[in-house]
Amino acid sequence: MSELFVGLMSGTSLDGVDGVLADISGSRLAVLAHCSAPLSQALTEELLALNSPGANELHRAALAANALVRVYTHLVANLLEQAGISNRQVTAIGAHGQTVRHQPQAFDGTGYTLQLNNPALLAELTGIDVVADFRSRDVAAGGQGAPLVPAFHQSVFGRLGETVATLNIGGISNLTVLGPKLTNDVLGFDCGPGNALMDAWCKQHLGQAFDAGGAWAAAGQVHAELLATLLDEPYFDQPAPKSTGRDLFNAVWLTRKLEKFTSVAPVDVQATLTELTASACAICVKRYGFESKNLIVCGGGAFNTHLMHRLQAHLPSLQVDSSQMHGLHPLQVEAAAFAWLARKTILRETSSLQEVTGAQGARVLGAIYPA
Repeated sequence: MSELFVGLMSGTSLDGVDGVLADISGSRLAVLAHCSAPLSQALTEELLALNSPGANELHRAALAANALVRVYTHLVANLLEQAGISNRQVTAIGAHGQTVRHQPQAFDGTGYTLQLNNPALLAELTGIDVVADFRSRDVAAGGQGAPLVPAFHQSVFGRLGETVATLNIGGISNLTVLGPKLTNDVLGFDCGPGNALMDAWCKQHLGQAFDAGGAWAAAGQVHAELLATLLDEPYFDQPAPKSTGRDLFNAVWLTRKLEKFTSVAPVDVQATLTELTASACAICVKRYGFESKNLIVCGGGAFNTHLMHRLQAHLPSLQVDSSQMHGLHPLQVEAAAFAWLARKTILRETSSLQEVTGAQGARVLGAIYPA
């Protein structure tokens, strides 16, 4: 019997929302429909601004959450239309929300993670049960609250008897290493910046949202001293489990790192930022996923041809592939993960991995908002 779930993901890259309608029956997952929607410039700028302290934050955050949910609602309607089904046939929507602060274990020992969302409004507008707030339960249990997708990666990419490395490159990059035993043999953590710094630099100097295919970066030269300065960041040396976000890797961080490199041409900075992402990810793969024969790449970074080439150059013993080659489109993976996580919540099944987040144990994640 089919079980239909919608997954919605708007990541730290702030490049829009991806949504899937998935048929999940036991361990099998089939994507029936997929669509994406951009965020308006005004909403993108507001969500980015809300990553940092500012005036009237609570009011602005609430309105931004409402605006985001209206994008979600439009996406859900498109998915249902594509598949030719009604809202009554969908069990639930898994809606991640937009992360604007991520501070696990900080300040008081527990810390917090904050994803802007209004799941009650989404349930009201769609007539479908909504599962949201996936990360805070893990943080409450002493975990990082991230990454949450390794358990899903295990279900769709794991291979008995083989080690498999999966790299998601969104605004932030995260690595999953799936061990050959499959059960309780998973490692996952955030490597560092993904597209966030590259996109911000491209927007600043070219007025474009991102460097399509990495063409601008490919036209520049990596500045060795600048790269060393960028890699001189304590986060990169921290052991797993660990997670990060725009709280660390943001425009202020980059400006500080560039203070002594004002004469470096913008195109060379872009080349170096791309090399930073490739290097940080490759270091993690070499340290934790060296037994893997493949590196399966998903997220927007999978479409950056230059970045993919640099990853392959750093990892000559591995085959660097898009997740498309392994059955799931790169822009579907995280949205599908939250459809899968929503099903876990509905069934009251644990979906966090203690060995990934460092929590006190596996927990049932997410809160349910009935339609």
